Amino acid sequence: MDNLLDVELSPELEKFREQIESTVKPFIGIEPQKTEELTLWQSKLGGLPYLPKGCEYPKNAQRNPLFLLAQINFEEVPCLEGFPEHGILQFYVADDGSYGADFDNPTQQNGFRVVYFPAISKTEDSLVTDFRFLPKPEELPLFGTSCSLQFEKKIAPVGIRDYKLKELLGEDFFAQFGAKRNHLMDEYAETFACEGHKMGGYAYFTQDDPRPSVVVGEKDILLLQLDTDNDAEIMWGDSGVANFFISQTDLENLDFSKVLYNWDCL
Repeated sequence: MDNLLDVELSPELEKFREQIESTVKPFIGIEPQKTEELTLWQSKLGGLPYLPKGCEYPKNAQRNPLFLLAQINFEEVPCLEGFPEHGILQFYVADDGSYGADFDNPTQQNGFRVVYFPAISKTEDSLVTDFRFLPKPEELPLFGTSCSLQFEKKIAPVGIRDYKLKELLGEDFFAQFGAKRNHLMDEYAETFACEGHKMGGYAYFTQDDPRPSVVVGEKDILLLQLDTDNDAEIMWGDSGVANFFISQTDLENLDFSKVLYNWDCL
């Protein structure tokens, strides 16, 4: 098959295959696997973080410790244009009912934190190994054991709830199908689903893309998406999904201080 997207489409959408394929972006799919045998520096969900001695452990505005949500060691990740090729990127969230999200000010890193270490030490003597100061969490989206992570580079077109859809496919793309509009929207959403754990590409939302309503500059790059996952024991509210977005300029500068964090659920 010569098509970029190896999928079958209805005759109506097939006419627009080339236009749909023009929106394709690469991304890194993430596959968690539950395990308790993790080094401090490897990619993981949950567990104990990589923390060089002398570095302050991340805390919220009330000086309470945050908890490691995800850690990405880019030495283990296939190359994705624009993303780091080395270093460790960490995502921390608060142990509260909103998982550290501030929906009115989603770039304010009080209840969450994104931390980047450009160089990696694999000598435990140089790292914090005693985390007994951490209390037992009660309200986190991760409630199982920690997970190791496997990565695979993939491609996908724009998702149906992404705010870029109208710009990329046209304001009236689905309206042109008349009575079949809703049916074809459902087909598109199912065929080109954006669910799952990933970095890059297009995001998935159970509700609406929050970016157009937030005046924070362009946050067009999906830095990380973590979905509800029963096997990995991850649950965002009622079967929701979390997204972390960053601008291209900030990513190029390795500046993770203005990341937009949002999650929604059914």
